[in-house]
Amino acid sequence: MTGNPASALAARDYKSATKPVWCPGCGDYTVLSSITKALAELALAPENVAVVSGIGCSSRIPAYLDCYGFHGVHGRATVLATGLKIARPELTVLVASGDGDGFSIGGNHFLHACRRNVDLTYLVMDNRVYGMTKGQPSPTTEPDWDSALTPGGTGVRPFNPLVIALASGANFIARGFSGDPNGTAKIIAEAIATPGFSFVEILSPCVTFRPDQRDWKDKVHPAPVDPTEEIGRAARRLMTDDGFNLGVLYVGKRAPYEAKREAVPATLAEIERQFVV
Repeated sequence: MTGNPASALAARDYKSATKPVWCPGCGDYTVLSSITKALAELALAPENVAVVSGIGCSSRIPAYLDCYGFHGVHGRATVLATGLKIARPELTVLVASGDGDGFSIGGNHFLHACRRNVDLTYLVMDNRVYGMTKGQPSPTTEPDWDSALTPGGTGVRPFNPLVIALASGANFIARGFSGDPNGTAKIIAEAIATPGFSFVEILSPCVTFRPDQRDWKDKVHPAPVDPTEEIGRAARRLMTDDGFNLGVLYVGKRAPYEAKREAVPATLAEIERQFVV
């Protein structure tokens, strides 16, 4: 992570000229605002920031930011971001994803990104539905959510991303809410500043396919306890979580993964000699 505290950067300095095309009322609008506020708070130069995404409504975010961005394939955002961070460790690398992209097709990569503990910040906008592909249940959808595509609900127990992140080795675990952009910005800033793999689940309502989620503003509440660095305490807390506790829940002390870096050939002639048989 690199920054310049003397610079007078504001949130607007991180926004691109491309206008978002999310549905009116989508929570992702304020998540985008929270990201720009966090980057400004940390005074990170835009050219030192890279945002990688997969596929989905939330994965449009790199286009709306004036920094390096990569819009990857479905479920592979953490893999791409891991390679980027290892190759360019001086960059601050964020990953933008959704519950379908991150926990379904990208679920396996999520586990191993937590385990590797590369210095990334993984932001997952969780609306418990596939919004871009018209309302299918996602891994975090409630088992009794009734819809035209799944009458009566799936009956399948939902995926618990915070518990999985803790068990898999994430070094920072938190939950934010799109309806609290300032609070979410502070969480994102802390996640970026914490070494290792940071995971932030952001509850971001889909007002088109889950209009019932408008009630989330009445359900969310600050976590009743302070963050902990003890895995056992964090596990008990997360296993009894109601899904609406907001704030930083766990901060570990694992050292981030650092790849062994070998000397790179400096000239074309040196490169060609490597291929001589």
